[in-house]
Amino acid sequence: QVQLVESGGGSAQAGGSLRLSCAGSGRTFSSNPMGWFRQAPGQEREFVAAINWSGRSTNYADSVKGRFTISRDNANANTVYLQMNSLKPEDTAVYYCALNTRVRFGISMRESDYDSWGQGTQVTVSS
Repeated sequence: QVQLVESGGGSAQAGGSLRLSCAGSGRTFSSNPMGWFRQAPGQEREFVAAINWSGRSTNYADSVKGRFTISRDNANANTVYLQMNSLKPEDTAVYYCALNTRVRFGISMRESDYDSWGQGTQVTVSS
């Protein structure tokens, strides 16, 4: 059974940075797409960033493009990161790591593509 555990959340000032990590266990998913989503209070969960199996293909929501970077540790392909720079108060949300075990060698941006989720980590950005 796949388990995903996020870490690195916390509080930051606007303009600051945070780095989220997601460590997976239970199987090897070096061939599978992974992604980050977030959910702000009272809002639907939304796509943030996605990465393919090799790390050479990435995709971002317009709201974070140029500020956030998703990456993958190729030495340990069960780990994915989200570097968040130039943070804004509107980035405040619970951030979730996700894995798509149904597709190999692709990239997924839709929430429905993902079948394994972490428990989430809170990110709070103050102005």
